[in-house]
Amino acid sequence: MMIYLDNSATTQPHPEVLETYMKVSSQYFGNPSSLHTLGMESEALLTKARQMMAEYLEVKPKEVIFTSGGTEGNNLAIKGTAVARRNRGKHLITTEVEHASAYETFKELESLGYQVTYLPVDQNGEISVSDLENAIVPDTILVSIIHVNNETGVIQPIEEVGEVLRRYPHVRFHVDHVQGATKVPLPIKKANIDLCTLSAHKFHGMKGTGLLYVKEGVRLFPLLHGGVQEQKLRAGTENVAGAVAMAKAYRIEMEQSKQGKACLTRLHSQLVHGLEKMEDVEINSPKTDAAYHIVNFSIPNTKPEVIIQSFAAKNIYVSTKSACSSKLAEPSRVLLAMGLNEERASSAIRISLSFQNTEEEIDIFLKELKQLILGVTRIKG
Repeated sequence: MMIYLDNSATTQPHPEVLETYMKVSSQYFGNPSSLHTLGMESEALLTKARQMMAEYLEVKPKEVIFTSGGTEGNNLAIKGTAVARRNRGKHLITTEVEHASAYETFKELESLGYQVTYLPVDQNGEISVSDLENAIVPDTILVSIIHVNNETGVIQPIEEVGEVLRRYPHVRFHVDHVQGATKVPLPIKKANIDLCTLSAHKFHGMKGTGLLYVKEGVRLFPLLHGGVQEQKLRAGTENVAGAVAMAKAYRIEMEQSKQGKACLTRLHSQLVHGLEKMEDVEINSPKTDAAYHIVNFSIPNTKPEVIIQSFAAKNIYVSTKSACSSKLAEPSRVLLAMGLNEERASSAIRISLSFQNTEEEIDIFLKELKQLILGVTRIKG
């Protein structure tokens, strides 16, 4: 029996999604830009996928730009805005707890002469909306904030930020919605969002597929040149199979969301209560304003990679920080920003759930964790 608790790194594609991907790849392989029948059939499927995703997100089809995933989406939103609006200003605002694909993009822009304000977070990992408003200057052109933190599950006050930014029409608002999609609702239009990133493999779609919502009228400088695909924002032959499979995955997850969210609530409670009973465990995720599918905890004075490999030997899969950064030895930048000490930030474990996880799996995980901790304690003793 495999127990997979690393769904924030990636999810297992739904069988129906794989079937759709294979069917489109084999039967509708024409280039959507080709003028013959095969090309037009592919284009029709791509158009349908775009319409479906627009309907799910309650936006316009022409506001949906298909990408290769979260990293490209974040880069296109951030760099695309910075370059397109560089004559308007060069000041950007983000947070200290962004995903690496956004955080490192801002660091790169700093090296190119842009000024970046990194908003601090409190002990729960939340930004202050007043801090954000105080950081806005006439030169500010972009605010970029992660919705659900990929390491701790902290939910940022996106709608409040969007409301503040209504008073600053010269500032674009980008949201990294990768970890929240299908699990934590985000009303894009109501929240006054200009740019929003999603990635299919976080909700049981295929890797290499994602989308960037680009509000009508918002100008971006493209990262890729060479074609007129995707509103001239992303040159290159479109991944039709991936886009269709993403729409299928999103639909399946949204159909399951009501029961799934109730299940996640129970599993989260079971997991947290179990962890709280263990003396050597310190929970890093806050009890409020956090998503139910991510729980971060530390076992001080242990090496998380040892814990992870011990679990893997038992066919149980968990992770440390973001999968993009998990092979780096340094402490979690996110946990340090929350004021946790280096020891705690270096020994963190992340559990991330999907609608498919069960109470039995959480029970087994907690029992195995308890045994592992006892084993580590005996070795130290």
